[in-house]
Amino acid sequence: MATKTVKKRVARRTPLSRERVLSAALRMADEGGLDSLSMRNLAQALKVEAMSLYNHVANKEKILDGLVELVVSEIERPTLGGDWRAVMRRRAMSAHSVLMRHPWATMLFVSRLNIGPNMLRYVDATIGCLREAGFSYPLADHAWTALDAYTYGFTLQKLNFPLDPGQYAPAAAQFLPLIPVEEFPYLHGLSQEVIAGRHDGMHQLGLGLELLLDGLEKMRKASLAVGR
Repeated sequence: MATKTVKKRVARRTPLSRERVLSAALRMADEGGLDSLSMRNLAQALKVEAMSLYNHVANKEKILDGLVELVVSEIERPTLGGDWRAVMRRRAMSAHSVLMRHPWATMLFVSRLNIGPNMLRYVDATIGCLREAGFSYPLADHAWTALDAYTYGFTLQKLNFPLDPGQYAPAAAQFLPLIPVEEFPYLHGLSQEVIAGRHDGMHQLGLGLELLLDGLEKMRKASLAVGR
């Protein structure tokens, strides 16, 4: 019994740190979204006074910066050399998977200037992979920006789409009278495919990636051919 009491006292005396604060903030955001995250709520979760948080994080903005750093550290960082298409494909798939685990994070990625060391290493490795594959700096910049815009947009659409996959076919059947074949022949035809089960209606991240990668490869070859 005495040993357990000592352990409990030690646990209560675990010092507060920036890492501990951010870890708690990450759990809170994952469970309740960013709206649930405040200095007061965070202090309550950590069982400390709110003012003690300011010794480790200046304000909520700094917490958000730290959360971006934690999330980006989970994404597979590109490697230099080898098949650049495979590396960029894995990068996009990894980013999508991580952002689906942290559904609040995508908007932070696209709406803030994120310049923490983890993000900078991630971006630098991305540009490096493309440069080593023969992309010029301007083309590398266009390439990773296009890939990220597609990946983040796809993720946001999936997170916010109002139907679950299992609801696609019933919804298509329900709305079919609103798209008469005489007025909307192709949308009507697509809906019939979903209703009949010949198409599941689910968009595929990989399909769009292949289209982008194909186009970027053509641009890379053209750039190399003219010595740019």
